[in-house]
Amino acid sequence: MYDYHLHSNYSDGRFLPQMLRAASDAGLDGIGFADHCNVSARESMQSTRAVFGFNLDQTYERRRHAIERLRERADITVFDAVEMDYDPRDEVEIRAFLDEAGFDYAIGSVHSVGGYNIQSPGQFDGMTDDELDRVVDHYFDNLVALAESELFEVAAHPDLFERTPQLRGRATEDHYRRAATAFADSRTVPEINAGRALAEEDFVHPHGSFLDELLARDVAITVGTDSHRPHEIGDRATFLDEFTDEWGVEPVRPPSLVE
Repeated sequence: MYDYHLHSNYSDGRFLPQMLRAASDAGLDGIGFADHCNVSARESMQSTRAVFGFNLDQTYERRRHAIERLRERADITVFDAVEMDYDPRDEVEIRAFLDEAGFDYAIGSVHSVGGYNIQSPGQFDGMTDDELDRVVDHYFDNLVALAESELFEVAAHPDLFERTPQLRGRATEDHYRRAATAFADSRTVPEINAGRALAEEDFVHPHGSFLDELLARDVAITVGTDSHRPHEIGDRATFLDEFTDEWGVEPVRPPSLVE
């Protein structure tokens, strides 16, 4: 089993050797370090990046050197990847960076829409149902654009808004069908993400109805624990193994790893 989505100290995770050791101890065959990165030239995103420090575009060569050192003594496969913030307005900057950096594969994520961080509940307090529905509509607009852009091998947590109470449950079957159709026509592979599967929220990305639509269209699917700390990896990997078996999903590698 491979975990194609975990983080290190090069964004908001723990030190590379600690994450690698935990993955090896969990019996994984390989992992992909996919640290957060944002290369938007827009002022609002530059400000956000300064606050959170997701600067892999400035540190990826240093991290690559560290990964190469890890590979020399690792007993499992280690991939050099990235998780990019995606917004259709930033496609030029994203494409230029990915072409320059040459990662093993790239994960795309919709973390914000219309100026709202999709995981910050406080921003949505006081919104009407119509306004909240429009946020979800906008999210799916961006998710479909992500698939159509062909910039990424993997689409992370494809219904991330479900983590936010005010937005949870607002997606419709039409949303799911539209996104599933876009992935069926794209090289981009959505992931089953276990980042919240064992937490109090007890849900998996994508939602079961969304996963049904993807499987009905024979969309290939990969997996990621989205771990940020060593102790998370083993339990999440076990969950994914059992979950994919239950759903009859055979996880695939990101396309660039099999081309």
